[in-house]
Amino acid sequence: MLDDTAAAEEESALPQEELDRLTEQLVVQLKTVFDPEIPVDIYELGLIYKVDVSDERDVLVEMTLTAPGCPVAGDMPGWVQDAVVKIEGIKSCKVDLTFNPPWDPSRMSDEAKLQLNMF
Repeated sequence: MLDDTAAAEEESALPQEELDRLTEQLVVQLKTVFDPEIPVDIYELGLIYKVDVSDERDVLVEMTLTAPGCPVAGDMPGWVQDAVVKIEGIKSCKVDLTFNPPWDPSRMSDEAKLQLNMF
């Protein structure tokens, strides 16, 4: 899900080892944030569209929600930001919500589908 990070890594001034560590930790931290209506983390739900890490270790997360009227729309970006800034070496995090493209269940990982008995 962090596919776009890989493209940015090629041009990064950060050492590859550091980018690998940050990517691993980003996934771990994103998996600590859950949609309160669905017992699956936002990473496995496919709500994370893009993660960029700048050379200065500022993180930009582009994500969506399962629906535009989601009751936690005002809270979830803060939850994501709080989770990401816990990573050692991350300076800041900005979370942008988008609904283009809209989320649909095909974005869920097999793990999420299994947890929700959707096979």
